[in-house]
Amino acid sequence: MRSAIELKIGEKAIINDIDNTNPSARRILEVGFTPGEEIELLFKPVFGDPLAFSIRGTLIAVRSSEAKCILI
Repeated sequence: MRSAIELKIGEKAIINDIDNTNPSARRILEVGFTPGEEIELLFKPVFGDPLAFSIRGTLIAVRSSEAKCILI
């Protein structure tokens, strides 16, 4: 599996799992990134953060360290 940080802008994927060993996993689950949901990467800066994802019709920005725990 790869992580959501590897998506290209405009690419969609289904969340397969959340890496619970990552300290950010709980926050990611709380904001709606749950297995089975479709996500789309809308914004990815050249350097740094944040990354913007569309999930359930909502735009959510997360740090790259948080996006690494979203497994697709």
